[in-house]
Amino acid sequence: MKAYLAIFGILALLALVPFVTASNVVLNFLVMALLIALAGQGWNLLAGYGGQYSFGHAAFFGTGAYATAILQVRYDVNAWLGLVIGISAGGAVGAVIGGMTFRSGLKGSYFSLVTLAFAEVLRIIASVAPITGAGVGTLIKLDLRPEAFQFQSRAPFYWIALAFVGVSLIVVRVIEESRFGAYLVAIRENEDAAKALGVNTFAVKLTAMIISAAITASAGCFYAQYFLFIDAPIAYGPWISIDALLAPIVGGVGTLFGPLIGALVIKILGEATKLLTGGAPGLDLVIYGAVLIAVVSLAPRGIVGLLRRALQQEYNHG
Repeated sequence: MKAYLAIFGILALLALVPFVTASNVVLNFLVMALLIALAGQGWNLLAGYGGQYSFGHAAFFGTGAYATAILQVRYDVNAWLGLVIGISAGGAVGAVIGGMTFRSGLKGSYFSLVTLAFAEVLRIIASVAPITGAGVGTLIKLDLRPEAFQFQSRAPFYWIALAFVGVSLIVVRVIEESRFGAYLVAIRENEDAAKALGVNTFAVKLTAMIISAAITASAGCFYAQYFLFIDAPIAYGPWISIDALLAPIVGGVGTLFGPLIGALVIKILGEATKLLTGGAPGLDLVIYGAVLIAVVSLAPRGIVGLLRRALQQEYNHG
């Protein structure tokens, strides 16, 4: 119960932000951090708990984004229904990629590179396919009504993004406590030993891939609805795959709150380096990268691991 109380406590605290400030700058910053945390939680489930390190989660993010956008623009499907279908489409792509890679026995760097290749193939297809708008992209019509998943202010978007993150936290926590979660960790530690003990490793990894893809696809659906525009470099670009893995790595891989903490940290670092470097092109990225390397080097288990170690030392001294 402590974990669930912590989840609801943090969500309740974050939900108060729009009552403290109505600044669009602050809310937009937090919405993007929550979006990265959501995508990061999807990656964290597959890699942090299951040991299957993907470099191509953009494949799921982009599929969710394009599915919800295309359904609205070309087929007049309601945005909320498009959201559900987009999440399902992302999960379906996860099933296809997972089925092909896991059935082939791909592991480690081979699996990572194949997921990256899938994302790149989807990017190329989206950049030339007429249904996606090819190089022009897809623009969702402005319709400022809640029924159309559009609002007059940033606050409702913020609360919805927070709700998505909350659901992902609960899903991961339930998995942590389940037999499926135990199987997933066993595969991460030693897949051959898990298989020898009777674990259906293919089914477990495939299920984790589908759930991971669906969570990341929900971030893509939200992105499309938030910005009302999507194109191939945004949907399937490497930026989201990098952010999705950086957030849990910085926050703590294989931990419940790691992606959320990591997403907030990397967004703060990103904005701080831009302010410090002024208009110097590219210099902010150099400083940003150096700080991230330092964080990973000094805290290999992420910020959550660093906090746990500090608390343990404090407990031992006490």
